[in-house]
Amino acid sequence: MKIDGTPYRAIWPSADGAAAGIIDQTRLPHEFVTVELRSLEDAATAIRDMWVRGAPLIGATAAYGLALAMRRDPGDAALADAYDRLIATRPTAINLKWALDAARARLAPLEPSARAEAAWAFAGTLCDEDVAVNHAIGRHGLDLIREIAAGKAPGAPVNVLTHCNAGWIATVDWGTATSPIYQAHDAGIPVHVYVDETRPRNQGASLTAWELGKHGVPHTLIVDNAGGHLMQHGKVDLVITGTDRTTARGDVCNKIGTYLKALAARDNGVPFYVALPSSTIDWSVQDGVREIPIEERGAEEVIWLQGRRADGTLDKVLICPPETPAANPAFDVTPARLVTGLITERGICDASAEGLAGLFPERAVA
Repeated sequence: MKIDGTPYRAIWPSADGAAAGIIDQTRLPHEFVTVELRSLEDAATAIRDMWVRGAPLIGATAAYGLALAMRRDPGDAALADAYDRLIATRPTAINLKWALDAARARLAPLEPSARAEAAWAFAGTLCDEDVAVNHAIGRHGLDLIREIAAGKAPGAPVNVLTHCNAGWIATVDWGTATSPIYQAHDAGIPVHVYVDETRPRNQGASLTAWELGKHGVPHTLIVDNAGGHLMQHGKVDLVITGTDRTTARGDVCNKIGTYLKALAARDNGVPFYVALPSSTIDWSVQDGVREIPIEERGAEEVIWLQGRRADGTLDKVLICPPETPAANPAFDVTPARLVTGLITERGICDASAEGLAGLFPERAVA
């Protein structure tokens, strides 16, 4: 996708081939800063401290982190240590484990002398495949937007509500939930996005609004609690979110607050779709509410806010009494019964074991 007319990916190999470049997303939207990851430690910090985030991008960053570790030491013990250190950085998004498992399976049978080159090539291939998968998700989701647009008055926009950031900077490119939106916009279909702010880290406000604006997609930022009101008044045509982990029967685990949007959508007859690459499906899990570990992040994300002052300087402000305790579950689970459909790289299916098995028969659990 584009930033002020210049195409970017969210992660890329450096010109000297010794590092992976990323956008430091903790600095957005106020500063656009790129960082080079040159070691396993750099990659682990980028994932843990959310310089990168979004399930697909976390997986891609982990793959590059493993490749950087192999350049320093390609031995068996170093491979095992790098795997363990990277997989411990974030507990919820399944793409992290998926990418590391695939990389380890590729590298373990090789002689140590061949691992560094193979790991670097694997990371690059994984990124290219992510781009292709997300573009395919967008093509299938575009059909939904076209259908809605055909039923509206000429020139009237299709209003899509998003939550958190499932955009191109949460993946290598295109995004998941945003891929249909970008493709509709680029095809000349009028589309407008209501962007949930997504407390407590405000990834909708700081990331989704930033990337939509940079690509020229019309959008409006709303507080998290406004979505239901807009649906009641017919101002939302469909909801599309992403997911960090999807169960074999179609439950979706996504940024905290997604469940509430699904409830409001169901009550108001608004279609609620979830866009996901198949790498996000955890075929070993059936019941998302009971089986998916929910990351608990620090209270400081809830009680402090970062922003730009009127004089242009960045600052953090406390929004409650300093002694106030705060809980910070980072994700919630939306049961499959509330999901209209799952948009994958192979097509759209019901959020059910049968629906997923129809698209991915080779992975379906017997």
